Amino acid sequence: MLINQTTMFKTRTTFLLLLLLLSPTVYPAVDAVIDNTDNILVFDDAQLDEELVYPDWFKLSFGDLNDDLHDAKAAGKKGIITYFGQKRCAYCEQFFKTSLSDTDTKNYLLKHFDIIAFDIWGIDDIIDTDDKEYSERELSVHYKTNFTPSLVFYDINGTPVFRLRGFYPPYQFRAALQYVAEAFYKKETFAEYLERANPGEHFILAGLTERDFFMAPPYDLTTTEKNGRPIAVFFEQGNCHTCDLLHSGPLNKERIIHKLEKMNVIQLNMWTDTIVTTPRGIKTTAKNWAKKLKIFYTPSIIFFDSDGSEIIRIDSVTHFYRILSVLDYVNKQGYKQNKGYQQWRLEQREISR
Repeated sequence: MLINQTTMFKTRTTFLLLLLLLSPTVYPAVDAVIDNTDNILVFDDAQLDEELVYPDWFKLSFGDLNDDLHDAKAAGKKGIITYFGQKRCAYCEQFFKTSLSDTDTKNYLLKHFDIIAFDIWGIDDIIDTDDKEYSERELSVHYKTNFTPSLVFYDINGTPVFRLRGFYPPYQFRAALQYVAEAFYKKETFAEYLERANPGEHFILAGLTERDFFMAPPYDLTTTEKNGRPIAVFFEQGNCHTCDLLHSGPLNKERIIHKLEKMNVIQLNMWTDTIVTTPRGIKTTAKNWAKKLKIFYTPSIIFFDSDGSEIIRIDSVTHFYRILSVLDYVNKQGYKQNKGYQQWRLEQREISR
């Protein structure tokens, strides 16, 4: 079933408005967020023609994150952020153009952190805060930066305390900055932090977009394992503009649908008490499972192999080429090669040339 795009944008930015209630002194003006939502979230994710240039206010590192941390501490900051990107990454470009171009966000970031950039294919040697030495590439694999841009937040003691993997709407990136800067990570997960903006029935009563490739209940994922197909679990919510964009964009393409039809695919509203038996045989609810998996972004897609082990998850903004590549990675069992998603993807690109 293909979705008519004109029917998908009725709720626009209700979710954004609710999240903005978390801290009106921190987030950008509501009207500006509403007006620019689609310009921010909708873009071509094909590889860029020209290489990206880092913002000139990124900190230049000499290869030892302990020294960088020392400098941040001397400047009265809360820690450092390591940025992992690629030179022709469309998601990285969008991150620079939106989240980092906002003056208020930039000032807040620089007040509390120094940000240091690494290329996930880089060969320069880096000493992490635990004194272990890696190449840029090895460090990116160590922190499982499957998608770029990825950010790893270190507290002032040099402990990695939080990670963002992929591009997020600017309001959510800003929430992450505050989550770490104000040390909320010490007492709650990021999902719990954002849940304080939960409007209750608003996300529960509104319907989800129905698709032919979604399995019907009851949701017993131990049964689906028997056919040997991988499992894809879509965690969504009602009145979700980013969910609408996924359905009207990538999930409306025949190539994507064809690959999803090779999987066992279920859709759950992450706020409901829908009964589900997980691939590990645990009977729970959609809400409790989402909480256990620390889901904080919708839509999130988590892929499991036929044995019930998590393969990879997409829990950030995603468009056609990214989801297409992940579906290939799962269907072709690229994860069994122990190379990591990015390395597998690079090799597949070279094979196709």
